[in-house]
Amino acid sequence: MSEKLNGRKLAKIVTANIAEKTRNFQEYFGRKPQLALVVVGNNKASEVYVGNKEKACERVGIISTINHLPDSTTEIELLTLIKSLNHDEKVDGILVQLPLPKHINSDHIIEAIDILKDVDGFHPHNIGQLWTGKYSIAPCTPSGIIQLLAYYDIDVKSMNCVIVGRSNIVGKPMAALLLERNATVTLAHSKTRNLAALCKSADLLVAAIGKPAFITEEFLRDHAILIDVGINHVNRNDAPSEWLANGSPLRKSFVEKGYRLIGDIDPFAAMRKSSYYTPVPGGVGKMTVAVLLHNTITLATKRQQSLS
Repeated sequence: MSEKLNGRKLAKIVTANIAEKTRNFQEYFGRKPQLALVVVGNNKASEVYVGNKEKACERVGIISTINHLPDSTTEIELLTLIKSLNHDEKVDGILVQLPLPKHINSDHIIEAIDILKDVDGFHPHNIGQLWTGKYSIAPCTPSGIIQLLAYYDIDVKSMNCVIVGRSNIVGKPMAALLLERNATVTLAHSKTRNLAALCKSADLLVAAIGKPAFITEEFLRDHAILIDVGINHVNRNDAPSEWLANGSPLRKSFVEKGYRLIGDIDPFAAMRKSSYYTPVPGGVGKMTVAVLLHNTITLATKRQQSLS
């Protein structure tokens, strides 16, 4: 019988703890921590994500400011804003929402963020700290996954773990965190040969490729642990008949909204084959935001202590 890894439930627990830490921070230092969010262009998905982060900050007492720049913003103009936020003593964390418009080099922007305000943990310095085990924060999604596994007492030691997707945001830092916990890790990608067979060897499979239901039953071994990072918008007209059938747990959303968010793993395959799996929505996404709040209060405390 498959068991859901309930990210929504754990995120509430983590968020309540962060709210208490934020109150303590304000009482001790006489101010609230502050997160600066930067959005460039009119990417609707980015606007939704940033809006969710803003609301999450409000719930725990963190001040958030949104710097919304037009799509025509140049790289130099964005770098100027980052420099200004780096020097703003009221700002404890900086998050630049990705992806950026194609005319802006994301690497240049990430490298310009003060390493002590890098709440995403994407700066090369902080990535180096992660791989050497000397980090105080880690990228939000991989860190959230680790917390979710720990909450359900899943020890990855000696497990064969396969990650599908080698991004700097999820795949690579996920590999570092699993290796640190003595898992054996294979980082797979679009050029990997015999991907289905490789995935089927996994005790724990992390899917982070951005393709709805790409991982089907043939990719999965019985009783595997499945971590689905994908969040894909699928319209009713594109949904397989199994998802729309009477009795399907997916049917209601398709009928009422005309669409549903689907992960990178086929949801029915996940329910049939796994021992544990993360639902979409309600799994990894909620933990990603919770860890962002955790990273913000962690960096704010570290910065303030260094200034005191």
